Amino acid sequence: QVQLVESGGRLVPPGGSLRLSCAASGRRFSSSPMGWFRQAPGKEREFVAAISWNSGATEYANSVKGRFSISRDNGKNTVYLEMNSLKPEDTGVYYCAAKPGYVGSPRYARYDYWGQGTQVTVSS
Repeated sequence: QVQLVESGGRLVPPGGSLRLSCAASGRRFSSSPMGWFRQAPGKEREFVAAISWNSGATEYANSVKGRFSISRDNGKNTVYLEMNSLKPEDTGVYYCAAKPGYVGSPRYARYDYWGQGTQVTVSS
């Protein structure tokens, strides 16, 4: 079992920056790719970024490439999402996800474990 808890979401003006954190419990974190997804009101959940278990590979949605950065600290069982140059269309609930033992592309993992989400609102 892996439990995930996101934090760091808040209201931020356009052009601002934010760092989200996802803290994981359980020993399986270090063997798991991690993904960040988001869901805007009235829209389906969409992929944002993902990182392999050893940080060897990172992948991003085209809409956030060059603005967002995903990283992880396996010693702290935490994955981060650094978000810069935020836009109103980045607004949504952000979720992290895990799939322990998966070794394929982290973008296409069918994630098994999900956090409860953290709200990010980009507005002036």
